[in-house]
Formats: sequence, C-alpha cells, structure tokens
Amino acid sequence: MAPLVQEVHFPQLHVPITIDRKFPVLPAGPIPASPGDSLYLSNLDDMIGARVFTPTVYFYRSNSLTSESRSLADVLHDALAAVLVPYYPLSGRIRETKNGKLEIFFGTGQGALMVEAHSEMVLADLGDLTVPNPGWEPLVYRFSNEEPYKIFDMPLLIAQVTRFSCGGFSLGLRLCHCICDGLGAMQLLRAWAATSKSGTLVIDPKPCWDREKFWPQDPPVVKFPHTEFRRIDDGSSLTMSLWIAKPVQRCYKISPEFQARVKTLAKDEMFPCTTFDAMAAHIWRSWVKALDVKPRDYQLRLTFSVNARQKLKNLPLKNGFYGNAVCVACAVSSVSELTDGSLSSTTSLVHEARLAVSEEYLRSTIDYIEVHRPTRLEFGGKLTITQWTRFSIYESADFGWGRPIYAGPIDLTPTPQVCILLPGGESDPSGTMVVCICLPKSASEKFRELFTLID
Repeated sequence: MAPLVQEVHFPQLHVPITIDRKFPVLPAGPIPASPGDSLYLSNLDDMIGARVFTPTVYFYRSNSLTSESRSLADVLHDALAAVLVPYYPLSGRIRETKNGKLEIFFGTGQGALMVEAHSEMVLADLGDLTVPNPGWEPLVYRFSNEEPYKIFDMPLLIAQVTRFSCGGFSLGLRLCHCICDGLGAMQLLRAWAATSKSGTLVIDPKPCWDREKFWPQDPPVVKFPHTEFRRIDDGSSLTMSLWIAKPVQRCYKISPEFQARVKTLAKDEMFPCTTFDAMAAHIWRSWVKALDVKPRDYQLRLTFSVNARQKLKNLPLKNGFYGNAVCVACAVSSVSELTDGSLSSTTSLVHEARLAVSEEYLRSTIDYIEVHRPTRLEFGGKLTITQWTRFSIYESADFGWGRPIYAGPIDLTPTPQVCILLPGGESDPSGTMVVCICLPKSASEKFRELFTLID
C-alpha cells in the first residue's frame, strides 16, 4: 500500500542539449491587425504578478505517430501557425504606454518562436517524470543574456522541441501570463494540440479577446483594502530563511485518503470547506512552523488566485474568453495564531478569503491597480499557493502522439515563497495531488513531519 504522504526525491541533473535551429511562427493567414495596431490589456492582464512568462515542460515517450518526412518541430510549427490566426494577439509584442500601462502592439516579422534541439540523453536519465525538476531548465528556451522578468519586445509564446536518443521528446513552453491565465492557457493548448492531431484548424470554443469589459471605472472606486498588493516590510525571519539560505525544491505526493483526512479535521460546523481550503491551511501552518518564523506577533499573508468567471453576472464573459479573469484572495494571520490555533480556524480564514472574491471585489481590484499600479512583486510575510489541479493539462496536451508522461512547471526556487499544487500525472489518475514547495535544507525534515502529522 502506498504511503499517504510520500516525498519524491529527484536527482541533480545536467541536461546537455544542442540547438539545431530557431525560426519564427507567423499566422498562417490574414489576421485583423496590421503593423502599427495595438490591443488593450486589462488591469488584470498587466497586474505585476502577471508580468512574467510561465515556463512548462511536457514529456512524451515517442513520436511514432509522426511521419518520418516531417520533423516534430515542423508539425508543431504548422499547427501553431494555423492557431495564431484566431489567436492572433499572441503574434504581437508587449510594450509600455503612459503611466506604466501595458498593451499589445503589432509590427512586421513578429510571431511566436519555435526552437528545435536534441540531446544524447534518454528519458530514463531525467529522473522521476512525475514531479518537477530544476535540472530540466535547458528544455525551455531562454535568450542569451535575457534579463529576469523581461516581457517587452519578446515573443509571447516560445516553444522548444527537444528530441532524446531513445525516441522520446519534450515540449518546453514559455507563455506570457499577460495574455492568458491558467484556464486561458489550457484553451489555447487544446486548440494547438487538436489542430496538430487532426491536421486542420480546430478551435472550440472560438477565442474571444473582450479585455475592454474590464475597463476601470471613471473615477476609480476602490472599496476594499487589497492587502494582497500592499507593500509590507518583512520584519520577520522569512527573508533570511527563504532568500538568503537558498532553499531547495521539495515535492510530496499526497494520496486522496490523506486529502480527505485533512478536510475532515479542518471542517467546522459553522462553514463547509473545500479540499483546497483545508490543504492550503494545512500547508500554510506546516510551513510557518517548520520555518520557525519570528516574531510571533508578525502578520503573515496567504495569497491564492480565484477564478472570477462565474462571479461576473452584470457583464458575463463569453465562453471563449482566454484572458486573465482571476482575483488574488488574501488570508491574514499572526504567526502565533497559525502555530497555536487549530487547523479548522486557519481553514476558516482561507475559506472566507476565497468567498470574499466577488464581482464587486474584482472591480475594486481593477480600480486599485489603475490608481496605484504596483511595480514590484511583494513577498513580505507571504506564502502564495497556486492550484494547478483544476487544469486539464494532461488531457489538453495530446498533439497526436498521446498524452504526456509529465506536464507542468520546472523550477520554483527563483520564487521560493510560491507553492504549487499539481495533479498526480498521467500514470496516476486516482486523484493524487503533488505539493511542490521550497524549503531550506534545515527545515525540510521538520516540514515533512509536521505535514504528515495533522493537528
């Protein structure tokens, strides 16, 4: 019987690759934009947390379904070129306008970027292909001397196909978060994969831009304090623990039985909770205890994204909307309340923060960004949990050679105050969750013990 909580160890890797060619991917037909045109990005699209590229990698065992006369990169190029006609904003570039606002602009010869590479390694050399490994970083293309967090004048979609000597291959993607949130990215990925698989353009639903629905009010009306964006000087020991001590990435497979046990213990007669509420609270408490955060009266924040699509009643979004339609929920608690309080009390904080995201809260978020426009990521006293378990990432990524063995992120260590919850993988459809979190070596064992023993 598999353990309820299992830490998955992965090897430190050096993955040597050779880049064979790089080439642009232009829309395969006419698009409704000409050089010099621009498109509006909403304040949800260009909030500071979205001004990043999200790197992901997909591993496949074989390309036996692909004709020997055409390379993998050519198949993917042609399918993406077709998809870039209805998803034409991805062929543009991002630039900054007045007051720091971002927009998409179109020029000649832009498009996405395709990279073809190979490695003498085999997939079996890459370690456990069920959890992310920072050693896979070479499988996602970066420009030489590229600045961290650069988004201006960059292709908005960068794809690298790397062939391994065993016949397997990887698809490494970098997608600009300003263009789509997680659900929007899945919509794009499904269209690209279905088009590759069928050989003809397949889009369902039809993509919809509609960013103008998120115009700020005039004048802006900020009805909430938006603690999630506030700059808070980190007067705690977190900075020393997480940024100076160089934490390592840890991954834990969480069985459905353990998730159910946590949820049962987290429940309170006063409120119903979801598995996410309970697991997020349990991770937060275990993380704070393991790091032994001081001082005990310091106020900590837990932030996480909430999909607002179903909450928009006055201006509902069309089914094909693929932009950012999420709000950042924020739970606040002192160190002592987290460490000395019960799991159910912390779960109630997460539950209340999640339910606080409403259409009114989303409008207030848009107006807060319009007024203040935060220009830097704030990590003071904060843990951010990102939930990928609700994304159909494996189902969406069948390009014609089957679902991927692994699909997901690579390296969390550049942002060590981010925890990601991943689905168990194609080989484990039972509902297993993978918790990926960064911890100093000195706190890793303590976290595992605290996390396994629910109190």
